[in-house]
Amino acid sequence: MESLSTRVLTSVVGFTIISVIVWIGWVAMLPALIAVSVMALYEYIRMLDRNDIDVRRVSLAVFGAALIVASLPLWPQTPWPGGSWREAVLTVALGYMLVMEVMRPGERPLERVVYSMFGLLYIPWLLGYFLLLRYSPDAGDGLLYFALPLLATFAADIGGYFGGHFFGRRKLAPEVSPGKTVEGAVGGLAFSFVTVLVMTQLTQIWSPLDALLYSILVASASQLGDLAESLLKRALKTKDSGSSLPGHGGFLDRLDSLLFAVPATYLFLNINVFTR
Repeated sequence: MESLSTRVLTSVVGFTIISVIVWIGWVAMLPALIAVSVMALYEYIRMLDRNDIDVRRVSLAVFGAALIVASLPLWPQTPWPGGSWREAVLTVALGYMLVMEVMRPGERPLERVVYSMFGLLYIPWLLGYFLLLRYSPDAGDGLLYFALPLLATFAADIGGYFGGHFFGRRKLAPEVSPGKTVEGAVGGLAFSFVTVLVMTQLTQIWSPLDALLYSILVASASQLGDLAESLLKRALKTKDSGSSLPGHGGFLDRLDSLLFAVPATYLFLNINVFTR
């Protein structure tokens, strides 16, 4: 119970801080996301260090911050049609990594490039969707739409915990995360749907069918994000990514669900809602 109370308290405090930062807008979100990106990349690098895997540390931090800045929707359109500044930064990062390995190759140059690029894609690239979603379709409505994955993920986490605790029998992914159960996943989906349905009906932005489709998507993305980080930790023989957040481990341990839920929400809105 003490562990549960610590976990809930950390979640509530974190949810409150995130809500305030998101409400303020990009002025607060930009430095906050850069700081979170640096901390999460630091945890990622520490996990790699324990397995004797080397990456370009300074390059990761610099290009990670650049990806967050490039995700700001207030920038003018790229001079080339169909492109984005995020893609440009990622392309430059890959080119730089390859050039550095050609000029100063280490013992395992390809491994260094692969793990460095994976770190950029997994953390700052996905974090950039937080800014994109906050201003989709504009600063006003974006605030409401950003609240959806926050509340849905929080509800899925709580529903999954109690569903698995009271009814959990069948393992969801025993080789990756032995504690996850099918019943917990169903409980998370159900509580997420109720939360999204209530919110969308109060604000009258979606039909019940849209709320159901979105709940299935965001609950699945949330579970996938959690399992993906578990897969990463298992591959790197690590229990927690860090110990910065009481009851939750590190930043990656807390962000894992949102790293997939927020991009999924952004894609859902742009494909299903804004294109109607």
